[in-house]
Amino acid sequence: MAAPEQEVLSPAAAPDLQWCEEPEESHAPQIELLETTSAQEPPSSSEPFRRRDCLVPVVFPGPVSREDCCRFACELIKHVMYQRQQLPLPYDHLKRFYRKPPQAEDMVKKKARATAEASSRTCQQTLAELESVLSHLEGLFARTLVPRVLILLGGSVVSPKEFYELDLSRLAPTSMDQSLSTAACLRRLFRAIFVADAFSELQSPPLMGTIVMAQGHRDCGEDWFRPKLNYRVPIRGHKLTVTLSCGRPSIPGPAWEDYVWFQAPVTLKGFHE
Repeated sequence: MAAPEQEVLSPAAAPDLQWCEEPEESHAPQIELLETTSAQEPPSSSEPFRRRDCLVPVVFPGPVSREDCCRFACELIKHVMYQRQQLPLPYDHLKRFYRKPPQAEDMVKKKARATAEASSRTCQQTLAELESVLSHLEGLFARTLVPRVLILLGGSVVSPKEFYELDLSRLAPTSMDQSLSTAACLRRLFRAIFVADAFSELQSPPLMGTIVMAQGHRDCGEDWFRPKLNYRVPIRGHKLTVTLSCGRPSIPGPAWEDYVWFQAPVTLKGFHE
C-alpha cells in the first residue's frame, strides 16, 4: 500500500473525517451549531509566533462539555498522525481493514502471506498502543479539567521536530445535555484547520515517534500518565496551535497554577505499507 500523498484534504473528501457526517446519539435538549465564521483571537502566550508557527482559532457559539473536549483531543491526535504520514490510512479505516479475516488471495504464496502477516502485526501493535493512549486520555479528562494537550512528533519531548497544541483553556465545560452538537463542533474544528492550510507546506516526513502530553491538576490522582512537574513547552520545531473558545466566560488564569503536564508512557510508532 502506497504512502498517502502529502496534501490536506477537504472536510468533504477526507476519509478520516467521515464520522463528522455520520449521525450521532443526541443529548436532548442539544443546541445545534450555527454556521458562523470563527473570530480571530490573539494567542494566550506572550511568546511571539515564529515563522514556522501556525495559529488556528476556533470559536464555538455556545458551551461544550468535558466529553466534547476529550473528543476534540482524540480526533486531533488521529488526524495529525494521518496527515503527517505516521499512519497509511485514517485511524478508523485501519481498524476496519486490519480486523478483517485474511483473504484467500493473500494465502496463495508463502512469501506474500508472511509479508501480509508482518504488516498486520505492525498495524495491530500501533492501533493497540494508540487505543490505549486514547482510552487513558479519556480517563484523564474524566478526573480533571485538561486545559492543554500536546502532540509531539520526532526528536524528544523537550526538542521535537514538530508539535501540535490544542488549547482548551478558554473553554468552560458544561454538562452534556446543555452543550452544542459534538459532530457540528468537530466539523467546525477541522474546517478551520483545512482553511488554515496547516499541513501543505510541510515536507514529507520519515517515520517518527509520537508522544502525547496533557495538562491536569497535580492532585487529580492520575496513575497512568507520568507527571512532568518542570516540563516547559518546546520553543523549537514546527508548531501548530489550535485554540478553542466559546461564548461562556473562561476560567481565570490563576486557577491553572496547580496544573502540571502529564506524559503518556507510550511512544506511538508510525508505520508505512
